[in-house]
This record gives sequence, structure tokens and C-alpha cells, in this order.
Amino acid sequence: MDDTLLPGLPVPPPLGASALPPGTYDGSLVLVTGGGTGLGKAIAAEFARLGADLVILSRGAEHLRCAQEELENLGTRVTTAVCDVRDPERIAEVFDACALPDVLVNNAAANFPVPTEDMSPNAWRTIVDITLTGTFLMTREFGRRHLAAGTPGSIIDVGASYAWTGGPGFAHSAAAKAGVRNLVRTLAVEWGPYGIQVNALVPGLMPHEDMTEDIRGRLDLADAHDTRQPALRVGAPRELGWAATFLASPYARFITGHTLVVDGANWQRRELVSPRVVPVRDQLGRGPFAG
Repeated sequence: MDDTLLPGLPVPPPLGASALPPGTYDGSLVLVTGGGTGLGKAIAAEFARLGADLVILSRGAEHLRCAQEELENLGTRVTTAVCDVRDPERIAEVFDACALPDVLVNNAAANFPVPTEDMSPNAWRTIVDITLTGTFLMTREFGRRHLAAGTPGSIIDVGASYAWTGGPGFAHSAAAKAGVRNLVRTLAVEWGPYGIQVNALVPGLMPHEDMTEDIRGRLDLADAHDTRQPALRVGAPRELGWAATFLASPYARFITGHTLVVDGANWQRRELVSPRVVPVRDQLGRGPFAG
């Protein structure tokens, strides 16, 4: 059978559609880190379409200006703040300046491909501090305030599939995302008695404007009928947004400590015959290690 004739997974409903009732998030406030671009903005948009007001954080003021205008066109109120999630004092200032969010989406992260032997200590610290420590600091501030107020809340962390598998070429990010995954499971148990859900989402390949160069390079090899994915297509950012709005909704109150993978089963793909091993240095076009 010609593989080009296989249907793959159906395309998603159009942008603007939702499985949840209109107004599901009326009166709710949702805070999204890294929400000025890419998948963070796509997640924020789906909450906005369901009635939520938004607080969007980013390290770049220009990103925030563009995102605010785009998201406000959906009819929601949007507050923005420049914030480095590694700075606990700035995080506290952001929380002080707004009402207590009902939902926290920890989307901010950093990443770049590098062989581990070439990775500097500063590169390791930067990626781990933004991806893992930043997620912890945001989560801690959100949790402490809800615990003090005696109010329920929902946390969604954006993870990565190499938290399970390891990530050759991404040792710093894979280690950090594994820590995020463990944090989700730990806090789901610690904070469940107080009404705070903690879950995670793992996105697959979803084209957007804020992709890293390595992801953009992978997309250059893809097409609309992508045989490199079991779904025979890449994902749409709104599909991650729909998953996020479900996990934080009243319809998912008994789901906590869970990681929902939204990648068309790509991370579970295995070959019947193992392909040839290509060292990471060769994949990245680097010469022999010189020490």
C-alpha cells in the first residue's frame, strides 16, 4: 500500500471552536508565563475564548505588546508584565499587582541543542534555572497564596517527552523537564487536600512563530502529509490550548498529577529494526571533540 494514501489522524476543528461550553471561564483569571508568543500565546487564547481574563508574562516587552493587542481582540481583559521567572522578588511583585489567578500555566522555558561535552556550566545553569527553577518559583508563589486564602486553584506545567526518554543533544533541558514532571506528581499529592490541581501538558511538533532553530529545521523537512509523524501531520497550537482548558476546567476536577501528551503518539514511535546510530555531534554538524 502506498503510504501517501494513508489518511493519518483527522485535522482538528477550526480555530475558535471549543469542546467546552461558552463562558466556562467567565470570572476566572489565568496567568500564563511565556505567554507573549508561540504555544504560550495559543494556550492563553483558548482560555480567553472561554471567558477568562489573562495575565501574560514574558521577558520581552515587545512580545507582550503584540500579544496583548491580539488577545484583547478576543474580547478579554489582558494584563501584561515583564518578568524573569528566575527572580522570586519580581514574581511576588507580579502577584501583588493583580487578583489571585485561578489558573497558572507554566510555559516559560529555554532550550538549545548542544553536545553535553561542549556545554558550559553557565549554559546548564541558565536552562535549568529558567525551565525548572522558574517553574518552581512561579508554582510556589501561586500555591502559597492559595493556601493562605483557602481557595482552590489549578496549575498546568508545559513539559517535554524527553523527560521520560532522555534527550540526546538536550541534556540540560531534558534534566530540567524531568524535574518538572516530578514536581507535578509531588505537588499533586501535597496540595490536593487543599483543592489545588497540578497537571502537565507535553506538546508535539506544533508550528508557531517562536520556534527554536532546531525545530524550524525539522519543519523544513516536513509537509502537510508528514510521514515522519504517526499522525501523518504536525499538530496545531490550538490543540494544546484545548487540552489546557480541559485540564483546568470544572470537568477535570478529579484529574491531578497527570501528564497529558498531545503529540499524535510521536514520542512512542519505535522502529522494528533499529536505525543506524548517528552521534549527536554529527547530527549537529560539529567536528571531533578537541577538548
